[in-house]
Amino acid sequence: MRGVPARRVVIVAYDGAQILDAASPAGALEIANSHGADPPYAVELVTGKGATIRTSSGLQLAGTRRIATVTGRIDTLLVVGGAGAETAAHDEAMLAQLRRLAGRSRRYGSVCTGAFVLAAAGLLDHKRVTTHWRYSALLADGFPAVEVDAAPLYIRDGNVYTSAGVTSALDLTLALVEDDHGPALAREVARELVTYLHRPADQAQLSVFVSAPPGNRVVDDLLRYVTANLGADLSPGALAARAGITPRHLSRLFGTHLGTTPAKAVRATRTEAAAHLAIGTDLPLATIARRCGLGTAATLRHAFLDRYGVTGDILRKRTDIPPPRQHHGAQNPGA
Repeated sequence: MRGVPARRVVIVAYDGAQILDAASPAGALEIANSHGADPPYAVELVTGKGATIRTSSGLQLAGTRRIATVTGRIDTLLVVGGAGAETAAHDEAMLAQLRRLAGRSRRYGSVCTGAFVLAAAGLLDHKRVTTHWRYSALLADGFPAVEVDAAPLYIRDGNVYTSAGVTSALDLTLALVEDDHGPALAREVARELVTYLHRPADQAQLSVFVSAPPGNRVVDDLLRYVTANLGADLSPGALAARAGITPRHLSRLFGTHLGTTPAKAVRATRTEAAAHLAIGTDLPLATIARRCGLGTAATLRHAFLDRYGVTGDILRKRTDIPPPRQHHGAQNPGA
């Protein structure tokens, strides 16, 4: 051990927790230690009674201690999400302990629907936070004092960190490592995990081209780039340059493997991402248009009408995304 106190990380879990919400931060911090984090991280998993919990997958996790017995200073307090979050958010003893521990913590936060538990404890009032896009409206409706933004992968507001769906726990943890030890160590952790380094906080949670992977390496790589960079220059020329091929060859590849043009594939991806945000969040349509690379609310309106046959105002009254319109002669949803 090094001659400095470890950074104490307390992860709070409960019955019905999502196992990856706990495993991703714990695993990433262990790798940070193996690559020389100084001071190192010391991770504790605590539960309401200090007993083994059953996660939503059915696998069990053994808590290291009962939450009420946790004393002393805490560097980072994290509450996981999962199917059991609703029950945990109504557990007054758990909420009281979270308020106590938050006061002992340098920073605190949540993964996915763990935000509901923190919000129920009053620890997210007047904070800008995120959660899984599917539950963002429910969080906003249930806790009016909390400013909910479902678009980003994770958000830092002062000393409060919140993240979106399951895998974004890793993005959040990499951000914590970078804050603590700099980008070089965060890069090493990401390389060890064979993951992105690291997705920016404001990247949209949902931006997917709804088709099976085409199986062509160039097209696969470009589609991954498109979904991760909706606001970038995604013109055919820019995509061709990125792939090191000519625009003509790019068009041929997209036509062969997707049945559409590069421009139409990009527009379909941006429009679908915007549809997810329109349904799952209360963000203004103009904001959604900018984040998804569609420019203006007027452009977004035309994109929705063209793809789904409805305007954004009508779309956001739905609970699901309608199937794309079948244009005459179209062979593919992106066409």
